[in-house]
Amino acid sequence: MVPRALALGCSDLLRPRILSLALAGVGLTLLLFVVLQAGAFWLIRLLAPDSLSLPWIGTVEVAGALSWGSLALFPLMGFFLMAPVAAGFAGLFTERVAEAVEAIHYPSRRGQPLDFMDGLLEALAVMAAVIGVALLSLILTPFLGPLAPILFYAANGWLLGREFFQMAARRHLQEAQATEIRRRNIGTITAAGALVAIALTIPVLNIAVPLLAAAAFTHLFHLVSGTAGPDPQYRRG
Repeated sequence: MVPRALALGCSDLLRPRILSLALAGVGLTLLLFVVLQAGAFWLIRLLAPDSLSLPWIGTVEVAGALSWGSLALFPLMGFFLMAPVAAGFAGLFTERVAEAVEAIHYPSRRGQPLDFMDGLLEALAVMAAVIGVALLSLILTPFLGPLAPILFYAANGWLLGREFFQMAARRHLQEAQATEIRRRNIGTITAAGALVAIALTIPVLNIAVPLLAAAAFTHLFHLVSGTAGPDPQYRRG
């Protein structure tokens, strides 16, 4: 079930309607990093002294060296922050991704769109989940050693599975119903979330992963709830 949902999500990601959303998310993510890098560059230029006089060395240019040296932050920011930032931006488009997926694959089972604030809160929840697990894993790594990656992927799998599935389910169900069906399929949903977590650690690819997850979990909801068949088990109350 999970491989099928992911395979369908991958194929959907290449459809023009969804690919354009993915490219928008990528563009916004890269733009934010460029703005942050430029801000760090000029802030250092503004605050750092132009030069310092050191004994036996003489005058050393400080502002220029530090500001240009800050360019090294760009790949560092990308490694640690790309996944949560991409997840946050992608959350703004997940509703449109789910709508496109259902229009193509489940035209008779299309859900009701969530309002903007619900979508924004869901996006922030995904972003917070990714950041929280990354920080927790970083803190616990010295104590857990080789078990740290297992904690990272297991916890991220649970959190990401929970959030992405909830996004898909809330288009069709009340929150209590969505929680019930998620709990009944916790193993399947967590496994899908863990695969998403693994993909989020792959540089460059992780920019598009959140939208892939949105498409895949839309399929997963229909598969586990029975709405892919003629007699849907759940309906929005």
